[in-house]
Amino acid sequence: MTEKLWTKNFTIITLGSVVSMLGHMISNFAIGLLVLEQTDSTFMYSFFMIMHNLPKIVTPVLAGPIVDRIERKKIVYGLDFCSAAIYIFMFVILATDKFNFGILIAVSLIIGSIDGIYVVAYESLYPNLITKGNFRKAYSVSSMLSPIASFMQPVASAVYNLLGTVAPLFAFNGIAFFIAACFETQINHREEHSEIKHQKRYFSDFAEGIKYIKGEKGLWTITKYFFISGVSMGTMMTLMLPYFKHHPHLYTNVPIDVITLYTITTTVGLLGRFAGGFVQYKYKIPSEKKFTIALIVYSSLTFMHAIKLFMPVPLMLTIFFVAGMFSVTSYNIRVSSTQSYVPDTLRGRFNGVFSMLSTVGSIVGQFVAGVCGEFAPERAIIIGAMIVDFTCVMLIMYRGRNHVKPIYNQEI
Repeated sequence: MTEKLWTKNFTIITLGSVVSMLGHMISNFAIGLLVLEQTDSTFMYSFFMIMHNLPKIVTPVLAGPIVDRIERKKIVYGLDFCSAAIYIFMFVILATDKFNFGILIAVSLIIGSIDGIYVVAYESLYPNLITKGNFRKAYSVSSMLSPIASFMQPVASAVYNLLGTVAPLFAFNGIAFFIAACFETQINHREEHSEIKHQKRYFSDFAEGIKYIKGEKGLWTITKYFFISGVSMGTMMTLMLPYFKHHPHLYTNVPIDVITLYTITTTVGLLGRFAGGFVQYKYKIPSEKKFTIALIVYSSLTFMHAIKLFMPVPLMLTIFFVAGMFSVTSYNIRVSSTQSYVPDTLRGRFNGVFSMLSTVGSIVGQFVAGVCGEFAPERAIIIGAMIVDFTCVMLIMYRGRNHVKPIYNQEI
């Protein structure tokens, strides 16, 4: 029998997630815009993206064994309090004209480290706050949070255009993370994994996690594909803002500035994600068809991402919307399936390895974007990245279908 989804704990983690995501969305926008305004360089823009993501190579996989030993909720709200303090610090630095790139590099590295640990703890805690029979609905809700939070990005753009500074955006981030942390301290779930007496040492736990993932051919196939997908998506996402900023002449017929157009396209894509999450919340995908649907989605997304920047604005926005719907379908199938498949005592280590490899892929993509973006057109680079992605859909996911189907097609 299906139990109630919206329990106290699930409501708290959902509200806390919305508020903290507001901070994440605005901070990424603010830092990227700050770098572009100071340097007007695609390479420097990608460099700071890499500085933010570089710690995520190491921290998730190192955090995995720890997350499987101690209370995850304490890690989650503790890191949100730390983020609040850092963003308030950035506000003070900018407001007092003491900004320099050394500070921004240090902050990027610290925030990246926090994010790398946070995602492992959060993704390992979240399934335990879902009641029996509600995994599909819960992850549909989760997929709608990011679009909801991202509705603030056009507001952030408007604040920047009005005030000419990103300092207030950092102040908002600090407040948002503080509120999220306060919500999360009220979670009262009993974390049984933390009560187990561990006889093994840290490195033994670490080795056990790696052995488990590599021994599970389906999980390993999924992880390998999303590493490659991280490369292609990292390339594309890094080039989006520079593309709009460097090609205003292509949009002279649009009665808004290109930065606002960029935020609109991003918001439309997130609206698509929200719509897709809502549909999946209301309607269940037949279990036996989930892998087939996922494969179609992966393939279709590569085509849509390759052509969208060549389209006139109305058609481009339509593609952004549809791609958002498809992306959330991919997300829901993968996350709900893998998180229900992996035992709770190993979930932190699996999430750590998956997050590490996804981040490595994203950083590789950001580096490719930064280097190639200095001498090649952004749209041509994105097409190349999508060709690589489609090839890997066929060579990794399709060829590994017999191992992945039992994970994706399970009844949850």
